[in-house]
This record gives sequence, structure tokens and C-alpha cells, in this order.
Amino acid sequence: QVQLVESGGGLVQAGGSLRLSCAASGRTFSTYGMGWFRQAPGKEREFVADISWSGSIISYADFVKGRFTISRGNAKNTVYLQMNSLKPEDTAVYYCAAEVSGSYSYWGQGTQVTVSS
Repeated sequence: QVQLVESGGGLVQAGGSLRLSCAASGRTFSTYGMGWFRQAPGKEREFVADISWSGSIISYADFVKGRFTISRGNAKNTVYLQMNSLKPEDTAVYYCAAEVSGSYSYWGQGTQVTVSS
């Protein structure tokens, strides 16, 4: 199976920055997209950003446009989420996911991001 491990979460003040990383291990595929989702207490999991295997196709949720940047590492089994101008409402558990054949089939354990006001 494919394992996804997130890192980089933590506590940051409003207006600060964090860089999340996600590394895939185990059985991997030649090409697959990777994305970030988040879930705050009492809310449903929501889409944050997604990037294609080549890195040429990128999508962002409206609430993070201009603040977050998703990118892939050289090995293509690593994805990053640079988060700038963080707001308290960004507080959530952030999950990395791998997209295979049109669906997010593999998920990481999540990393907590807490933004204080």
C-alpha cells in the first residue's frame, strides 16, 4: 500500500507562515496527483489545493488563493504546501492525499495547524 506522511504543522500567530510537507512511501504509481485537505472541529473535510503529477495543473480553494502555494518535489512523491498570511480560521488538521484514477484513494494521518489571533 501507499503511505502518506505529513509534517510541518504547528502553532503560529496570525499573519505567520508554515510549510507543510507530505512524503509518499511504499507502493507508488508512475503518475498521480496529490492534494491537501483540511478539517476543522465541527466541520466537514474541505479541499485546499491540488497539483498534478507534472506540476503543470494546480487548483486552489477560493479561501486560500493568494496565500497558499502547492508544489511537488523533484522525486514527484513529495508535495509541499507553503502557507502564508495565516488566519485563525485556517486552524484545522491538514491531510495529504494521493489521487489515482480520478479519486483520492490514499490519505495521510494529518498534521495539526493552529493559528492564534
